[in-house]
Amino acid sequence: MIKWVGAFLGYYLFRLPGAVLGFLVGSLIDSASTKGGKAQTILKDMTRQTVSPADFELNLLSLCSLVIKADGTVSKTEMDYVRQYFVQTYGKDKANAIFRTFNEINKKREISAQRVCTYLNQRTRYEVRLQLLHFLFGIAQADGTVSKAEIRKIQEIAGYFRVSSRDFDSIQAMFVKAANNAYKILEIDKTATDNEVKKAYRNMAKKYHPDRVNTQDEAIKKGAEEKFKEVQKAYEIIQSERGL
Repeated sequence: MIKWVGAFLGYYLFRLPGAVLGFLVGSLIDSASTKGGKAQTILKDMTRQTVSPADFELNLLSLCSLVIKADGTVSKTEMDYVRQYFVQTYGKDKANAIFRTFNEINKKREISAQRVCTYLNQRTRYEVRLQLLHFLFGIAQADGTVSKAEIRKIQEIAGYFRVSSRDFDSIQAMFVKAANNAYKILEIDKTATDNEVKKAYRNMAKKYHPDRVNTQDEAIKKGAEEKFKEVQKAYEIIQSERGL
């Protein structure tokens, strides 16, 4: 836009030579402006896709707390599961610091699943949010039983995470045993053809491959590896049933 204004003014002042000079100068200004805009866009994208470790840890701990309290009783086994993870991942001193900060924040305001999830939605990829749900189910299962209240709470979180019902059912099937679990994990019906089963396995193996989860958080990495193994196990079960 600026290059044409420059050309017009140049022509008005110095005729054809001025028009050429004005066009060239305006082109340089347009180019610089475009690059600046792209740089700002890239910077915004980077900001939106990243989350500082402190923020991530505190928000993850908030979701853990919601799941632990979901059935009205605070299970020591589940709390130990979370604490053990934080100690193993961040070291005892940092883990204690995270818990202290969380307790201070928790005293001042009630945890809102919607607020936490909205914050994380803006800063994490879909694949990472799937692994977060996997980790939350791991907490619920730590005491040996995943209660209906815990399932409802994790399902609520999944809704705020904008996770599809198929993906949620697939993750739930890895922790809550029921009929046709292998098919649910692969996100297909039992009536699926052999070719559809093979295609579903390839899609799920690609979707849940640990390499797709770009994060430094050990819990998320571990969750990705576990989910990938569950997908492989589900496919092997179906292969055995069908003689594939």
